[in-house]
Amino acid sequence: MSLRLYVDAALQRDAEIDLPAAAARHVQVRRLQPADRLRLFNGQGGEWAATVLHMGRTQVRVRVDAFDAVERELGMAVTVALGMPANERMDLLVEKATELGVYSILPLQCERSVLRLAGDRALRKRVHWQGIAVAAAEQCGRTRVPEVAAVQTLDAFLAQVPEPAMRLLLSPGEGVAALHEVAAGAQALLTLSGPEGGLSGAEENAALARGFVRAWLGERLLRAETAPLAVLAWAGLKGT
Repeated sequence: MSLRLYVDAALQRDAEIDLPAAAARHVQVRRLQPADRLRLFNGQGGEWAATVLHMGRTQVRVRVDAFDAVERELGMAVTVALGMPANERMDLLVEKATELGVYSILPLQCERSVLRLAGDRALRKRVHWQGIAVAAAEQCGRTRVPEVAAVQTLDAFLAQVPEPAMRLLLSPGEGVAALHEVAAGAQALLTLSGPEGGLSGAEENAALARGFVRAWLGERLLRAETAPLAVLAWAGLKGT
């Protein structure tokens, strides 16, 4: 596959543009030369063929060529709200969820959260995670980049739950209906799951009071970063 780059700008045929710094660095690292071809997308659907015109020390100028209205998104919009796992596991979640087609990611601060973020640190983490989503979208062929929302508390999230979507609480336990039974006819999904240690009983009850329905993912106990990925994999296979 030729080099694909995300460009946060309007694109139109025959336009000549200087690539943003991050995209330009990718071109330079790959040692592209004038007349070499690449592909651009801006997250609004489809992608554009492009040709390198000029390689400078820091500047890369390209011409935008033909538009391809290719669509590689899931047929079902899946939003993932989760208690942030610690260390690099949130990075992994953002990367793999993007590859699997997530619509958006909502990082939550929960009662049992190990990772605690606020202020500038929370802002820096959000920028970092959004960069991971961009890189994953470039690599996997997506034409849209999922948004990683600002970190918020579970209470704040439950006070204003995004609409419209079927609300699933990913919860192990006896008597819980399987995912494929609960979400069989859904057009859009909003999943909620906890950090390491899961959601507390009070948090689960608060989610149920806001219209969430428990969904079971199988006999094995999945890690915080794995459970949402299982739902995304199911949604992708369901649409094939």
